[in-house]
Amino acid sequence: MSQEITIAGIGIAPEVLTAIVSRAVEEVEGIASVGVKDLATNLVSMFSTKSVPMGEDVEAEVVDDKLRLTVHLTVFFGYPFKPLAEAVRIAVANAIDAQVGVEVECVNICIDSLVFPKE
Repeated sequence: MSQEITIAGIGIAPEVLTAIVSRAVEEVEGIASVGVKDLATNLVSMFSTKSVPMGEDVEAEVVDDKLRLTVHLTVFFGYPFKPLAEAVRIAVANAIDAQVGVEVECVNICIDSLVFPKE
């Protein structure tokens, strides 16, 4: 896991940024999860409030006192990627602004996995 991000005089652990981003994208229809999760991780998340270590699901860097994020996602099949990515960008920027109080310069989206619905 990478070291904490320092911005506006605040040190923020990567796990904290991942938690904020994960909570923000829960509301975006078409997102299965932040990062690629296995079944065991998903079950722990469903039945517990305990955080599970998430790896590099959210990468962050600070450039000119602005936050640049890369968010790795698993998405449901059938949702067009471009509008989905834009909805995630807006949700993440708003959540970071509300919780951390810093400007988000950009949110890059990486679609790492696709989930197909059972038929």
